[in-house]
Amino acid sequence: MTDSTLTALAFSNQLSDAVEKASRSIVAVNARRRRTSSGIHWRKNLIITADHTIQQDEEINVILPDGRSTSASIAGRDSTMDIAVLRLESIDLPTAEIADSTQTKVGQIVLAVSRSAEGSTSASMGIISSISEGWQHSGRPDHHRHGRRSRSTIAQLIQPALMMYPGFSGGALINPEGQVLGINTAGARQFPLTIPAAMVDRVLDQLLQTGRIARGYLGLGMQAIRLPEALCRSLNLSNPGGVIIVSVEPDAPADNAGMLLGDILVALNDNAIEDVTDVHSMLSSEQVGQPLTAKIVRGGVLTEKTIIVGERPGRNG
Repeated sequence: MTDSTLTALAFSNQLSDAVEKASRSIVAVNARRRRTSSGIHWRKNLIITADHTIQQDEEINVILPDGRSTSASIAGRDSTMDIAVLRLESIDLPTAEIADSTQTKVGQIVLAVSRSAEGSTSASMGIISSISEGWQHSGRPDHHRHGRRSRSTIAQLIQPALMMYPGFSGGALINPEGQVLGINTAGARQFPLTIPAAMVDRVLDQLLQTGRIARGYLGLGMQAIRLPEALCRSLNLSNPGGVIIVSVEPDAPADNAGMLLGDILVALNDNAIEDVTDVHSMLSSEQVGQPLTAKIVRGGVLTEKTIIVGERPGRNG
């Protein structure tokens, strides 16, 4: 064999070993009709999977790498981050080796690993094509916004350039050492996306501590608009964008702060607001209970209101 052939063979064997190593902690999850998903044994007796694949609250079945089947219960879930935590009874199963996902770089070789309903391992290879600052994720319908689906920002996401087959959601993205970089899911148009391990750990810790993820909310229905140039000049506004208030929930934070229908929100804490997602990006769990200074245009006059961010009611905040 030539040196190049030997090098390619060694690299191939390294990738195969990485998949084998990671697969020891990859399970199949039966929690929806006609299709299984995958999950990762993240911590002792705790499986991390993609929340959108959990479509039933009871009779969840998990298939282990050795083919055994066991039941699982929901320990916590966060639909905004698309993360669900399943709890198993005490089992003899190695936990995944978690990589430092903050060191991930564009161009690195990665593999997606999953487990089928029959218990077999599947893998797909590619590279990291991009690392985004956030993903606008469509969640459950939100009655505070007239039935429209809420959209929240997941912090930094990994986008791998590889094929993810049915059942890959909830599985692992790994590096050539077999270490888990994050869990796989799908974004807009079903493009592969990976929630980084650091984010998974953060969500898991909060779910285990409090049973939920706090989400900030103001209690407003909003619609993006553009302000007339003449009004921007008269108010010395450099940004013509903003959101007009189309509904105010009674006794919600914005109502308590004196926000009214027809107010135009142009900035929060001096951050320009151009559309509704800009507002939502200011409503992280850390912001709950904290003040936001809202600059609004009311009757052609620029004024300020202080809003104390509330916690969104309902499951998962």
